[in-house]
Order: sequence, then C-alpha cells, then structure tokens
Amino acid sequence: MTAMIDQATHLRTLVRQRSRASVIAVTSGKGGVGKSNIAVNLAIKLASAGKEVVLLDADLGLANADVLCNVDLPYNLSHVIARKKDLSEVLFKAPGGFRLIGGASGLARMADLSDFDRQRLVVALAELEEQADLILIDTGAGISPNVLSFTRAADQVLVVTTPEPTAITDAYAAIKVISRDGGDRRVSLLVNQAKSTGEARIVYERIARVAKQFLGISVLDAGHVPADDQVPAAVRKRLPFVMGSPNCPASQCIVQLAMRLERGVAPGPETSGFFNRMSRWFRK
Repeated sequence: MTAMIDQATHLRTLVRQRSRASVIAVTSGKGGVGKSNIAVNLAIKLASAGKEVVLLDADLGLANADVLCNVDLPYNLSHVIARKKDLSEVLFKAPGGFRLIGGASGLARMADLSDFDRQRLVVALAELEEQADLILIDTGAGISPNVLSFTRAADQVLVVTTPEPTAITDAYAAIKVISRDGGDRRVSLLVNQAKSTGEARIVYERIARVAKQFLGISVLDAGHVPADDQVPAAVRKRLPFVMGSPNCPASQCIVQLAMRLERGVAPGPETSGFFNRMSRWFRK
C-alpha cells in the first residue's frame, strides 16, 4: 500500500507539471438511449478536427464500444486492474482516428469494483493526461458508485436521454445525483432519437426548468440527434454512422455537438487535473 501511495504522489506531481486533457463524461439515467453510440461517433468527429482523443469505455461489465467500432480488443481495463497489462498496452487505434480503451463485458467483478481496484485504475488512468487533448468517458447507465466516480472526474458531463417519459425521468434523476455529488463540472443534456427539433426542445426545457427550480443548477443545451434510419443501419453493420453516412441528419448533429462541447470544456487555470479529481474516490 505504501508503494502505491508513493506512486500516486509521483504521478500527481507529473500531472501538475503538464497541461492536462479535458474530460467529458457521457452518461445516462437508463440504458438503451444510445449513449455509447453517441460517445463513439463523437470521438470520431473530435479526432477528425485534429484532436488527440481517447475514448474510455467505462461501462464496466457491459462494455460495447468495441462492438460498435467492429474491432476485436485482445486486452481491456480488466487486464490493467489484474496487473497483467499496462495502460499503454490496452490503448488501441479505432476506426476514425481516436484511441480506445475497452471495458470488460460480462464480468460482474468489473461492474462492482473494490476500493483497491478503483485505486489501481486511478493510478493507471492518470497517464492519459499526458497523452490526449480530450478524454471521453463512456460511463455505465444509472447512478451507481462506478458511474458517479467517472462523472466526478469530468470537466463536463453530457447526459443523454430520449423523449420517452421513463428516459426523461431517469435523466433528471442522474442530473440530480450528479449535481449533489460536489464539484463545479458543467452538465449538458442531449436529446437522442428526437422526432423533431421542437420535440427535443420541449424535453430539454422541461428538464432544465425543473433542475433550475429544484436543484439550483443550469443544465446546458447540447442539442439533439434526430431519429435517423442510418443510425440503426450503421449499428447492424458495426460501422459508426459518421463514417458510413457522414451527410445524414444524425451525423450533422454530431458535428454540432462536437463544436459545442469543444467550446465548453476548455480547462481553466484553477481546475485540478484528472488524477486529482478521480482521487476523490478515496475520500467519498
């Protein structure tokens, strides 16, 4: 344990000496709203703008970013936690130019990490600050301790919902817990699978109004992604839709989302680094 603390102190010093990456956590109140698909396609668009982008599939236990990208990852985060691989050995170049760190699918142990495993993961992930301009974290759905740990580490949290009533309710619940979890991270709402701009606007305004009234926070408008036949077709082909259908309505909305988020996550000089924020795991 002493050796790990010494290593953590060393990494913290290194982080403070370098400019750090901006961190965007992509999360949702419930599963099935297209969160991982948004994260993968967003990573591609940000990388196409010349950014060094790392996508961390932190949907621990139910990871599927590799499936969406049609890549076979021989190693993932579970190998890092088990001390079988270093982080650099589980970073893989994905289609579209970003680098992917895969999570583990079907491993209950990964879905419910111990405090010791979390500490090992924090130490490993500190390296990302030196290797990327932007770190996208595709969290699990819901409000489990693992999910909140990753949203706590972010500069910006992008909450994805659909216009379905259950998804709206769960999105607000996630925003509520995130807002009460401390920190000064920005929270944005993206409405996915919207039938129209008007429908998306109604959903955003409903959640933003209630969050302002009862939570005292301002939820930013990240826009929407329309219901688009090209999206499920791309999933079936295991080809990200911004690559297979770059001019479709959904792809154009991802371009707008990338522009909004890039403007919204520029770190200020007073903000702490990724490692320091994630270290709050040990104090919660």
